[in-house]
Amino acid sequence: MKAIGYVRVSTEKQADFGVSLEAQTAKIRAMAVVQGAELVDVLIDAGESAKSLHRPGMARLLALVDAGAVETVIIAKLDRLTRSVADLAELLKRFERRGVSLVSVADSLDTRSAAGRLVLNIMVSVSQWEREAIGERTRDAMRHKRAKGERVGTLPFGSRLAADGVQLEADDVEQALLSRMRALKADGLTTRRIAAELNRVGCTTRRRTAWRFQYVAQALRSGSLLLAA
Repeated sequence: MKAIGYVRVSTEKQADFGVSLEAQTAKIRAMAVVQGAELVDVLIDAGESAKSLHRPGMARLLALVDAGAVETVIIAKLDRLTRSVADLAELLKRFERRGVSLVSVADSLDTRSAAGRLVLNIMVSVSQWEREAIGERTRDAMRHKRAKGERVGTLPFGSRLAADGVQLEADDVEQALLSRMRALKADGLTTRRIAAELNRVGCTTRRRTAWRFQYVAQALRSGSLLLAA
């Protein structure tokens, strides 16, 4: 059985947490011996984030999988492969189409068995649920803070922090600008033309720069959120 190893670190500091390239490689080689697999190579992505699959080592790995050159991919831990649930699901589908199994040393996973596939699918589902639950809690917390008039992220255009440093209050200058933008928009002007009009009369952004249509759209959007709160 031909196997390919894959290791990844995003920063050199990860060596302190037992996930250095050397530590991962040692675990992969040991697993290949246990499984009686011929380890063709260990592909390395050093200094690469797991947020995307666009990595040199990953590209080489997928090329070998698609070419049918390997039967098994061995990794030290699932998060070395990817931290994205969507990307992991896509990788698993791609491996399955090519008859390639995935072995994760730390997670004790081997997709060659029905039990291994079941456990991995459960892990993917739980990770997806956890991510969505965190998103829901974050959105609820932000809505609650916004309803109380507290700051959430960047200050909405048309507002400023009150003296207590927590609550928001109206900024008269920006509110006047917002009123002007809304009036121009009601007259049928596009955000590009609104920006041009504001620049013509000498108005500037919060950062004292010229207006662009993206800034106008953002100001109108954040101003509307402020009104909704």
